[in-house]
Amino acid sequence: MATTRQILEQPQSPYIQRIKSINGSPMIDDKEEELSRSALALFKAKEDEIERRKMEVKDRVKTKLGLAEEATRRLAEIREELEALTDPMRKEISALRKRVDAINRELKPLGQSCQRKEKEFKEALEAYNEKNKEKAMFVSKLVELVTESEKLRMSKLEELSKSIDISLR
Repeated sequence: MATTRQILEQPQSPYIQRIKSINGSPMIDDKEEELSRSALALFKAKEDEIERRKMEVKDRVKTKLGLAEEATRRLAEIREELEALTDPMRKEISALRKRVDAINRELKPLGQSCQRKEKEFKEALEAYNEKNKEKAMFVSKLVELVTESEKLRMSKLEELSKSIDISLR
């Protein structure tokens, strides 16, 4: 940034020199030159102020950008740590799910086989019970027939016995 003194000591612009040559008067020239220099100094001072503010804004933007980049970097680190934490769990969960699915696939045909065998067992049990009832019915009929046969034989034996008693007398 240039100071006011440096601005005043700078060579005069062609515009100021032209104004001097038109007027020709040294007193007016000095006043005009002084006004021109003060206007130029004011203009330079304002430009310097604008430049200074521009640099301040740039610095603030750089600072905020740096903070944003730092926050982004921290978030990325945190995300990586979280993924590292969940990754082993995901692998274990995935392995367990695969194992459960495999067991389910094995259980399905076993369940079907069990149902088939239960059905066959029920049918065999029903047939067994029916045959057992039939056997019980035939056994009771047999017992009844044997009992009747015994009664008949006894009654015939008694008749024979009576007839022998009569004949022996």
